[in-house]
Amino acid sequence: MQTLAHADGVPGPWILFFPLIWAAVVFGVVTVVRRTAWRGRGAPRRGMDGRPAGESPIAVLGRRFASGEIDEDEYWRRLSVLDEQFGRKGKDRVR
Repeated sequence: MQTLAHADGVPGPWILFFPLIWAAVVFGVVTVVRRTAWRGRGAPRRGMDGRPAGESPIAVLGRRFASGEIDEDEYWRRLSVLDEQFGRKGKDRVR
């Protein structure tokens, strides 16, 4: 340890780098933890409207019907409107 100090026993200016190194280590650990655990690693990403990203409006309607939020008449009425915009087109269209 004497080789790192000046001849008179007082540490040199290199001692100022230790707080910077520890700050970088703490910042790195906090960044990694925040990006993985705090965000919810296995949770699906949500869009701006609160539904999972990539979920189609028809799938949302089906989920709402299955959970009992809407009744059958409302389901079919809304499905007919959504089917025109987001449904399958062409010969494989199912009615």
